[in-house]
Amino acid sequence: MDTPLREPTFLILTALAAEPMHGYGLIHEVAALSDNRVSLRPGTLYGALDRLVDAGLVEVDREEVVDGRLRRYYRLSPGGETTLSAETERLRLNVEAATTQLSKRARAARPVTPRTVGGLA
Repeated sequence: MDTPLREPTFLILTALAAEPMHGYGLIHEVAALSDNRVSLRPGTLYGALDRLVDAGLVEVDREEVVDGRLRRYYRLSPGGETTLSAETERLRLNVEAATTQLSKRARAARPVTPRTVGGLA
């Protein structure tokens, strides 16, 4: 999977960077990371996880039965870590470039105040 990553994919990988998680935990962590801008439905999440596993970015960590239901935990793979790091750097450089350009714009938009010389304006 090449960068740039779509935001939900980026957030799933980001959520898994700290520790293995199961689907329900991922849904809540992605919402928290995005300040509730990204809301994953279970079908969307599990489809994305299947694609990420197939791409080698995510691995199944373990499975356990909770209340009679199978709970599968996922973790970031070494390839996923590399991809997430590369995408994070790409985004950081974009933010840096945008910040530089916006600060130039702000400086150019400041009104010029006349200076007084010898008490005369």
